[in-house]
Amino acid sequence: MALETLVDVVRLHAELDNPTWRIVDCRFDLADPARGEHDHAAGHIPGALYAHLDRDLSSPITPQTGRHPLPDRQRLIAWLGSRGIDASTQVVAYDASGGNMAVRLWWLLRWLGHTRVAVVDGGWQTWNAAGRPVETAPPPPPPACTFEPGPAAAGVVTTTDIVRQLDRRGDDILLLDVRTGERFRGDAEPIDPVAGHIPGAVNLPLGDNLNPDGRFKSSDQLRAMYGGLLGRRDPAQVAAMCGSGVTACHSLLAMEIAGLRGGLLYAGSWSEWIRDPARPVATGV
Repeated sequence: MALETLVDVVRLHAELDNPTWRIVDCRFDLADPARGEHDHAAGHIPGALYAHLDRDLSSPITPQTGRHPLPDRQRLIAWLGSRGIDASTQVVAYDASGGNMAVRLWWLLRWLGHTRVAVVDGGWQTWNAAGRPVETAPPPPPPACTFEPGPAAAGVVTTTDIVRQLDRRGDDILLLDVRTGERFRGDAEPIDPVAGHIPGAVNLPLGDNLNPDGRFKSSDQLRAMYGGLLGRRDPAQVAAMCGSGVTACHSLLAMEIAGLRGGLLYAGSWSEWIRDPARPVATGV
């Protein structure tokens, strides 16, 4: 059976020699973009390839975009094929930040219609804590193949969609801002030049998705948490956002684990919203 949300380290260890599985190391540090690749070279799960957030999983920034624009679809498709990923591949993504970066690859594959993708629950830390093997040598390049996209299993909301909703004072889409409460309220903004949030958005920090050990809460716990927020709304009426559209995918994964499927991504997120100073900004709760 294909894995579509999480995989634990016991199962992953058992599948290390499975040629139909492809492991991808997504470690990345926003403050030091070279660190993840260096950490990968110093030690990684055996067989893991490396995916760089800026280079492989995003497009170049423009004056109109946020900090991590979605990658060009055709370039991403070619990159996946060059990594030996096709429709039959079980992809496993991990990082060292509670899934915050690995969820980008999880979401992108679903965007291209590939749902056979899971995030390592607990990531690099849990793998090491369990005493699992680590290698430093780069894995042999996998045989290239052709990645064929299918019907999208993940959808997006654009800045234009949100502007139009605000202009007509609608509430078709509930914006779920997953940044910390401090950033949402505008008390502090350590990354972007403007603090606050989009009017009408609600806040549920992505850190609430995890237990203290860095693994995701149970499906029942997550369903209670998100179900209480959604009320009678269909999950497909919710668009998650963050600073740049990367970590918002963490909460979309949490919703999938909870059985609340179909949530959308505001890919541009806060860093794109504030590109135009005419767009409204709210502070407080």
